[in-house]
Amino acid sequence: MRKRSVLITGASRGIGRACAFRFARAGYFVFINCRHSVTELYEIKRQLLAGGYLCEAVPGDAGDPADTAQIFSRLREICDGPDVLVNNAGISYVGLLTDMTDQDWEDILHSNLSSAFYCSRAALPYMISQKSGKIINISSMWGRVGASCEAAYSASKAGLNGLTMALAKELAPSNIQVNAIACGVIDTAMNAGFSEKERQALREEVPAGRFGTPEETAELVYDLAENHPYLTGQIIGLDGGMI
Repeated sequence: MRKRSVLITGASRGIGRACAFRFARAGYFVFINCRHSVTELYEIKRQLLAGGYLCEAVPGDAGDPADTAQIFSRLREICDGPDVLVNNAGISYVGLLTDMTDQDWEDILHSNLSSAFYCSRAALPYMISQKSGKIINISSMWGRVGASCEAAYSASKAGLNGLTMALAKELAPSNIQVNAIACGVIDTAMNAGFSEKERQALREEVPAGRFGTPEETAELVYDLAENHPYLTGQIIGLDGGMI
């Protein structure tokens, strides 16, 4: 029986790392990707291989079409294509819109939206040929309601939500489900830059009274990958009741 495979972008830390371990424990062949933290990426590969799991690191810029082609070329040397694609790559920017440079804007769109487009496009020929597949996009609650001082980030995640809903309709006849998880405050490195006072104030805004964990997010990603064949085109909130 052919082992199912998953490609996870932005897998060197946080949600992506947690997803890698969750899918590996379930018996998937796990392909992990990131652009910058390559040392950490290979450490995750080492840990997974040491645990007896199947894993391959495919570093590269998922927001660049040439790099994406190389990532998928390496993947296809090992298996025909990913059964599951987790578009998790992303960066944040906190600051006034008037202070953003042109490059800041381009970087946000490149990492948060273009990466999902290029990876989805590359994964689809295999999924369509198999008449099955799952694409799970890691979005944000701010893509649904917007956040002050995070206009570009909110815009990129709103675009990701739109891509999710439109692509789901396009791919439903091929039995491919596309959903997004609109994360709230997850306790990852992206939110580690806040002071303890700021973290406490943010924590108090969450009705659940705490931040979410990468492992909780990974569990929902895995559930969407394994189940719910009639669930597609949805933006699923995981925010402790904030939105």
